[in-house]
Amino acid sequence: MDSPLWTERHAPDLSALPQPEVRENFERALEEPMNLVVHGPKGSGKTAGVRALTRESHDHPDADRVEINVADFFDATKKEISQDPRFSQFIDAKRRRESSKADLINHVLKESASYAPVTGEYKTVVLDNAEGMREDFQQALRRVMEQYHETTQFVITTRQPSSLIAPIRSRCFPIPVRSPTQDEIIGVLETIVEREEVTFEDEGLEFVAGAANGDLREAIVSAQTIAEQEGEITMQTAYETLSSMDTDSRVQEMVTSAEAGQFTDARSTLDELLVDEGYSGEEVLEAILDVGRSRYTGRELARLHRLAGEIDVAIVEGTSDRTHLSHLLSRLGSEVR
Repeated sequence: MDSPLWTERHAPDLSALPQPEVRENFERALEEPMNLVVHGPKGSGKTAGVRALTRESHDHPDADRVEINVADFFDATKKEISQDPRFSQFIDAKRRRESSKADLINHVLKESASYAPVTGEYKTVVLDNAEGMREDFQQALRRVMEQYHETTQFVITTRQPSSLIAPIRSRCFPIPVRSPTQDEIIGVLETIVEREEVTFEDEGLEFVAGAANGDLREAIVSAQTIAEQEGEITMQTAYETLSSMDTDSRVQEMVTSAEAGQFTDARSTLDELLVDEGYSGEEVLEAILDVGRSRYTGRELARLHRLAGEIDVAIVEGTSDRTHLSHLLSRLGSEVR
């Protein structure tokens, strides 16, 4: 998708969040700044809500909001962390050379919280997808939260609030975000397509909303895909486009996650394909190869085919499809890319 994503171009203001109870909780946090744990299922609008909050609470949100995707951050190498433009100012060559990865991560957390806000009385550090944070890093985070509570607001988003240690949960106001209803998703889609001046039928938007199964982000991305490919969103164009893109898009997402080292996300998508959708291991492997042929050439493609051959033999021998396909995904980033 070459044009800007609708999820970014039409990011909601606080007043436009579709869930009234979530909107009220964020407005309370706007009036009385506090640490937050925003929790709910994938695609429910957690990150969009947090960004809307920071746009309201900071005159310069790009400067006074530090956003760290926990899954990406903790899977990154020392070099990647030290070269990230958000953190490179905190890390000199000596620290990068002599610190362990754990020490470097703790240092970044502390430095991100310690500098003064550009405007106003506080800044916001957002830790996104925090269910993957190790307990020792959570303990380090707790100490940072205690030390810099006067000038830094911490906002943690997660699908699993129970994965957070009790001292962190006790220092944060919880904001539950449920999966949006069908009507709420349709309302968001209608607002966006009208702004984009896309021709649509009510039945088309209803189909897109239903196919997303409560995932608002997926619904918006699907609507944009249909509009760009077909020029309109009707029942027919929605059905034809989503039927052809569903499996392929999820395999694309799974491969992208695997390349980036986000194995938890990759395996979650793999489980959806094998368990929820009932695809065989051979079918998923062939889909991965189809995606690979569109991404790789030369040696990269040859390495993928070699790995796929090994996995295919293991699957034919009758052992766990999930285990062998997970092994392939874990090797994509290190051996193919």
